[in-house]
Amino acid sequence: MKSYPIFLLFLLSLFVFSCTDNLSDIGSGIQPLSDQITVKPDTFHLTSTTVPVDYIYSKPDSFLLGTYYDTKFGSTKAEILAQVNCPVGFKFPANAVPDSASVQLLYNTWFGSKDSPLDVNIYEMNKGTFNFSQLYRTDIDPTVYTDKLVKLSERIFSAKDAVKLRADTTAIVFPLSSGFVKRFFNSSFYASTNTFLTHFKGMYITANYGSGTLLNISQVNLRYYYHYTYITQNVHGGDSIVTVNNNLFFPANSEVRQVNRFLHLDQATVVRPADSVNYVASPANLDTRIIIPLNKINQRMNDSIRNKKYLTINSADLKVEATDIITDTVTAPTTKYLLLIKESAINRFFNNKELPSDTCAFLVQHTVSLVVNTTNVYQDYYTFHIAKLIANELKIAKQTPSIPVKDQLNLRLIPVQVTLNSSGAVTAVKQDNLMSAVTIRSGKNTYSPLRLKLVYSGF
Repeated sequence: MKSYPIFLLFLLSLFVFSCTDNLSDIGSGIQPLSDQITVKPDTFHLTSTTVPVDYIYSKPDSFLLGTYYDTKFGSTKAEILAQVNCPVGFKFPANAVPDSASVQLLYNTWFGSKDSPLDVNIYEMNKGTFNFSQLYRTDIDPTVYTDKLVKLSERIFSAKDAVKLRADTTAIVFPLSSGFVKRFFNSSFYASTNTFLTHFKGMYITANYGSGTLLNISQVNLRYYYHYTYITQNVHGGDSIVTVNNNLFFPANSEVRQVNRFLHLDQATVVRPADSVNYVASPANLDTRIIIPLNKINQRMNDSIRNKKYLTINSADLKVEATDIITDTVTAPTTKYLLLIKESAINRFFNNKELPSDTCAFLVQHTVSLVVNTTNVYQDYYTFHIAKLIANELKIAKQTPSIPVKDQLNLRLIPVQVTLNSSGAVTAVKQDNLMSAVTIRSGKNTYSPLRLKLVYSGF
């Protein structure tokens, strides 16, 4: 009789087990198929082309000067047109005597060979000057501003010839003529910046020969030296004459206008990328256009996930792979920052000094990482996450039935310079005006074609 309760307990255990065995399938068993979330990965091969860039708008905080030739990217010739600011309101002491004047080109780095000679000539902008509120293109015509009849100075030197002005500053100094010195010895010149610019409109600085060096000029200054004396009483009760040597500082700074001119005269004949690659290079040289097949993406999503009320793009990753990376001292350094932007927004973005947004422009930094399952094999790339951009373009078309989904969305890869604050946040983005370049795998690359990896879902 004692075994009877044990037998009942055993039967009860079997019953409970049979009821809970398929508990995890209950939800899918009673949920309609149309209500289930469906997730799909997809890959779209993209079209890309190298786009020559004739100019950008020049807003330099540093300058290139010289000429450099690269067998892949062609020649880059850089010149400077610069207004200089004056010491507003300055008046010479009554017994001042002018001494000398010079133009100083300050630089600590250069691109190319330190031994390649440069013949640098400085001409006065004697025909016209700049309007501070106007933007100027890097393909500016210097003949509008100078007839090159007034040469201020000339020197032949190489990058290694710079002298130290201070422990942290090197410069090439260009002495100016006695006639120039006498001309600047006039206090009325300095009543205001505008008054000064009517008397001295600026300088045109160019290198006449040499194809192996570009100087990274950090500052262009004009210095004017003078001295004066005064009489003071000495310790013996007599008079002493004291001589004071002084100078005036005329910087090419943000309060006046400068333009860095760039020429690529052989671009059409030299720059010929193979079908397997595209180029990005600065300054004002080459971008890459990437075409997103927007309508194809829309159709694929709708065909792959049917009977769903909502479609969502979970991720859209565009990995731009760099190739042919060279790190020697005479090759353009690899572009650090690339901006991927809608072509229709380029002028507005830079002219209005906008910042990257996930529906218009994406900023990424050059990345180097070890290839998985390898030793000492690294990959260079830039990865853009553009899900919000694609989703927004499709959303606009859906909300406006009269506007069909675009067949394609044209994006542009542009080399840029970035300003960061102390917290590492981006505060400014402008088109790069320094030497940089990168070769990327194109949409036709057989090893690893340019492609967009998409993950989308429906529910």
